[in-house]
Amino acid sequence: MTTPAARAEVGKAARKSVPRSSHGRWIPSSQRPDPLAVLDRQSVDRVPELVPIRYGRMVVSPFAFLRGAAAVMAADLAAQRHTGLTVQLCGDAHLLNFGVYASPERALLFDVNDFDETLPGPFEWDVKRLAASVAVAALQNGNTKAKAHRAALAATETYRTSIRRLAGLGELAVWYERIDTADLAPLVRRDRRAQFENRLARARRRTSLQALGKLTEQDQSGSRRIVDDPPLLERVTDIDRVTLGKIFSDYRSSLSEERRLLLDRYRFVDAARKVVGVGSVGTRCFILLLEGRDDSDPLILQVKEAGRSVLEPYLPPTTYAHQGQRVVCGQRLIQAASDIFLGWMTGPEQRHFYWRQLRDMKGSAEVEAMSPAVLRDYAGLCGRALARAHARSGDRIAIAAYLGSSDVFDRAIADFAIRYADQNADDYAALSAAIAAGVVAAAPGV
Repeated sequence: MTTPAARAEVGKAARKSVPRSSHGRWIPSSQRPDPLAVLDRQSVDRVPELVPIRYGRMVVSPFAFLRGAAAVMAADLAAQRHTGLTVQLCGDAHLLNFGVYASPERALLFDVNDFDETLPGPFEWDVKRLAASVAVAALQNGNTKAKAHRAALAATETYRTSIRRLAGLGELAVWYERIDTADLAPLVRRDRRAQFENRLARARRRTSLQALGKLTEQDQSGSRRIVDDPPLLERVTDIDRVTLGKIFSDYRSSLSEERRLLLDRYRFVDAARKVVGVGSVGTRCFILLLEGRDDSDPLILQVKEAGRSVLEPYLPPTTYAHQGQRVVCGQRLIQAASDIFLGWMTGPEQRHFYWRQLRDMKGSAEVEAMSPAVLRDYAGLCGRALARAHARSGDRIAIAAYLGSSDVFDRAIADFAIRYADQNADDYAALSAAIAAGVVAAAPGV
């Protein structure tokens, strides 16, 4: 391990090859791939009848399009010069991929909460994706470009100041760093505190027991079954018990010994295919209903397909042969605390999957309803969470030295965010036009 001074010199040296002010540029290359072609290539290996749902969800708004177009932005970021200052990227760090969830100790934490695209890569890719999502959300909410710029600036400024603070801490202090929602309450303005507490209360109610009432019903024999709601939720009626046993065995082996013992206290009840998210629609995703002590002690697990990260074509290949393991290990590295049932396995057709609880006091923000001031505050909170994740996984001292004490980087990223929001609006319009012309099939309102 080199000295802090030597690590700082690495960060300062990166300014020569990629000046901080250069991050503000966005001019699409003449070789820029057609965004609709990028999205279409992703559809090749997805469940065909679900792909129109994905497009139907993406065309709802420019922000929804951005959520589903991680592959498009990955190609755009890869076309720019980067610092080479590597962290474990979230890979899809937009506003709605941050939120609250319960730690194993049942504290509510605020953190990054989506890792499907995680890979090691240049830290600024996550920062640019976050800032762009802030600008797109602000403009969609009717804000002026000046206000959208200030919101994106809040995310980047907080990221920079947080990284610099963490650079001065010891290794264990950084590892134990977390954003506990109990610590956030005093920072919330009095006129917003009731709304803040209400959102936390809603998150605490989002458990397997709550999901049991919403997603299941009792059949004539009194047993619990998942309720069919096609095409969004469809029971798997032909599941093979031998296959199920092998799947469980493989998943179980990815857990630590004490968690295997806990899992063994549940029995399988039912399973269903479930449509989730925006960009993930069409990938194979299932929920499993398990029962513990009795039928009032449920555990609902989500089993989600893990494909290759959208970043992989532009970065060194993952060190993990299993894509589910890539997601799980990335999550464990980035998050302050992770789901106790987080694991992975290989399913039918040699497809890779990862497992987690469907609901574990999870909650996310409603950015569409945020005022400019609230959006700025929330953007700053996301910037702080992202900095904590990057400080755990990368060289925080080098990144802090690159960023420096001035706002040069902050303003450049905010400039980029506004320019990329315009690009996103053009791409969104292209998808809307293709759907209107019948070139792309979309299922609206599903």
